[in-house]
Amino acid sequence: MSFARFAGVALAALALSSCTARVVPPSSQPAPPVTPTPQPAPGRPAAAPVSMIPPGPVRQARAVRPPLPSPLPIPAAGANARAQGVRPGPAVTQLGITTEEARSALDAFRLSCPSLVRRPDVSGLVSPGDWQAACSAVASWNGDPIGFFARYFETAVVGDGVAFATGYYEPEIRGARHRSGSYPVPIYRRPPDLVEADLGLFADDLKGRKVRGQALNGKLGLYPDRAAIDAGALTGKGLELAWAADPIEFFFLQIQGSGLLRLPDGGIMRIGYDTQNGREYVGIGKLLRDRGLLQPGQASMQGLKAWLRANPGMATSIMQENKSFVFFRELTGPGPLGALGLPVAGRTTVAADPAYIPLGAPLFLSLDRVEASGLWVAQDTGGAIKGPNRFDTYWGSGDAAAVTAGGMSGRGNAWLLLPIGSIAKLKTAAWSAAPAAAPRAAPTIPMTLPKDGDDRTTVKR
Repeated sequence: MSFARFAGVALAALALSSCTARVVPPSSQPAPPVTPTPQPAPGRPAAAPVSMIPPGPVRQARAVRPPLPSPLPIPAAGANARAQGVRPGPAVTQLGITTEEARSALDAFRLSCPSLVRRPDVSGLVSPGDWQAACSAVASWNGDPIGFFARYFETAVVGDGVAFATGYYEPEIRGARHRSGSYPVPIYRRPPDLVEADLGLFADDLKGRKVRGQALNGKLGLYPDRAAIDAGALTGKGLELAWAADPIEFFFLQIQGSGLLRLPDGGIMRIGYDTQNGREYVGIGKLLRDRGLLQPGQASMQGLKAWLRANPGMATSIMQENKSFVFFRELTGPGPLGALGLPVAGRTTVAADPAYIPLGAPLFLSLDRVEASGLWVAQDTGGAIKGPNRFDTYWGSGDAAAVTAGGMSGRGNAWLLLPIGSIAKLKTAAWSAAPAAAPRAAPTIPMTLPKDGDDRTTVKR
């Protein structure tokens, strides 16, 4: 599993609160009159205002997105991007990519290329060989980073293109390599009796799906959940990797899927996601909201921590309702690592569902959260990051990253960047492209989005 795998789930689970966005250059065709809105930053495309979404804390929502084709019927159930439908998007030069984000994305894409050219693509959109031209060029590219993406990529709309993005980060908590009265919370490594099965090996329609459980007497059963593990299900098996000082801080580190332990001597131990027990992830933010224990707007990561500390008699049982439990390994090289086994980069790496976004591919988000709008590279996955336009943005480590990730909840549009010619190759299929409608300004885009009250800035593993 990946670093974002749990973070995205948790933080999305934790927070679905604020917003801002981007815009494309005005269309050459007449557009219907629109209500005046704040103008985007110079050189930036603007995202169309989304109805029902209040402006976020960073700044007011910006105005107009790159034009989208007319709505294309989307299958009720699609296993991948090919089943959902793919249409051409605006030219890369219309997106308003900045030099800084292009340079960071170029580095991340270069790092991801060895995986792209050999990793089977389950989205149904491309083959490993389709990435060869861009990957060969990026190895020695020293020119304009925006020009690289404009030269080698075209944009595509997957499904309806309506995006929802949360955030995750790498937390730092107090920990130790040995147990003591100040460090009583065990951090476990992967148990040897935890089995992961790739269901795609048994049926084509299950490709990309996995199941985890406990191997016991020749059979595969459910692995102990969080409550059972807290009660001692793994005690005495020598699986302790380290020890945490605070059960609440460790709970949220598990949601993030990776983190730093500040050791008693001042040193740092980095731990990364290794696997998960296969049990259901339950966002405690939504759970508390549904029970009337948490008010709207209080389901950020910071808000949830505050509630748990204010209600110590209920904190343990509430956390145990999230049956998912994460196992770690020590990372001694660069990190944290994403689903590709590569280091992830703050404000560049995004977690996505590989059934809809090829891992390693660039993508552009135009959201009502200006800080999350821009060019990203899909280098991670997440347990709650499922669907064609569901994303989890990574913000690095430290207090500032925690604040941004903990409150990230962005709505808008997404454009996937594919090697030039990819959409033409798909046009022969009935599901692929539909004629684009005349560009229109500030459309209202209907959407169905997750409800507020999950647990992390996003949720990952």
